[in-house]
Amino acid sequence: MNIEDFPMLREDLIYLDNGATTFKPQCVIDKITEYYTKYSANAHRGDYDISYKVDQEYENSREIVRKFINARFKEEIIFTSGATESLNMIANGFFGKFIEPDDEILITQTEHASNVLPWFRLVNEKQAKINYIPLDDNHYVTLENVKKAVTPKTKVISLASITNVIGDERPIKEICEFAHQNNIFVVMDGAQSVPHRKTDVIDLDVDFLAFSGHKMCGPTGIGVLYGKKELLEEMEPQNYGGGMNESFDNPNEIYLKELPTRLEAGTPNIAGAIGLGQAIKYLDSIGMKKIEAYEKKLRRYAIEKLINIPYLDIINIESDSGIISFNVDGVFSQDVAYYLNKYKVCVRAGNHCAKILNQETGVLNSLRISLYFYNTESDIDSLVELLSNKEKIVEEML
Repeated sequence: MNIEDFPMLREDLIYLDNGATTFKPQCVIDKITEYYTKYSANAHRGDYDISYKVDQEYENSREIVRKFINARFKEEIIFTSGATESLNMIANGFFGKFIEPDDEILITQTEHASNVLPWFRLVNEKQAKINYIPLDDNHYVTLENVKKAVTPKTKVISLASITNVIGDERPIKEICEFAHQNNIFVVMDGAQSVPHRKTDVIDLDVDFLAFSGHKMCGPTGIGVLYGKKELLEEMEPQNYGGGMNESFDNPNEIYLKELPTRLEAGTPNIAGAIGLGQAIKYLDSIGMKKIEAYEKKLRRYAIEKLINIPYLDIINIESDSGIISFNVDGVFSQDVAYYLNKYKVCVRAGNHCAKILNQETGVLNSLRISLYFYNTESDIDSLVELLSNKEKIVEEML
């Protein structure tokens, strides 16, 4: 699907590491080049034509993001460096003001580091507590187990919509409904879901959402923090400096601009924001429902092939995302990745930034393939062929 749009796919390789980052279509590359070659000025600072052009393109990208996730207001879209910065801003800038000693934050042991470490830091600073939602036999989150984990001290539930190793899709809408009935906030890490599924923040009623541009055909170094407007109004800026203030005469007289500007101090990643807007237009031209359906079909095809290799231990057979995690019995995951690399097959190996996952699964490291809409059945066939000869894997490791 749309293979011809991606210059990297003209290279002689099979790329199955889309959970780490995705390739960029030519239209995104061209849009970034256009900024750097035709109107490369700063944003919201100049009184001349090319500066006005930058303002127009930058704010147009914000509107594109707003429509893409169906936010109510453009002011609810904050450009960041990525999901990691967004989650840190949420934890420190918002919850840092409200979390008190003995308050509880609920996460799971299958979360990415970016949705773990900011909360670890916060509970250490505030003498609060981290609790883990128990998972079912497939390592999935269920609404029933969320209800069991909630106590009168629970202040926030922070979950990936789709996790980056298990690849399970969480019932975020139902969790939000229950949480809000109990005055609990919900934070959604959308890094692995927004690029693959239609995301509607109004329908989900999620309080905060974080995602990255580079995992959805956009540039690196750009991401989005969405928050309900009334909550963002309460967020303390994590960076102070140019562009976000109205005036400052002394330490007691600092006046900040309105949203979203007051949360975007300094010169932003202008090219990144413009490129992200173009990437979203590209995804919309294909259709998110079409992308989701194609990835599910491709995953089923992959599982049907991989499950027939007797020495493969697949961790998440039943998952409905494009993520498949597995191990070759008796062979270190990175050794298998190096072997596949000899044949220009790109996969991920290790703990995938989910360093407490092993406490849940008992598996310290694994191989991961993560699919996107430009992958093909031929890619899967090549992977399966290479994995189907364990003697060759072991032999080539030596």
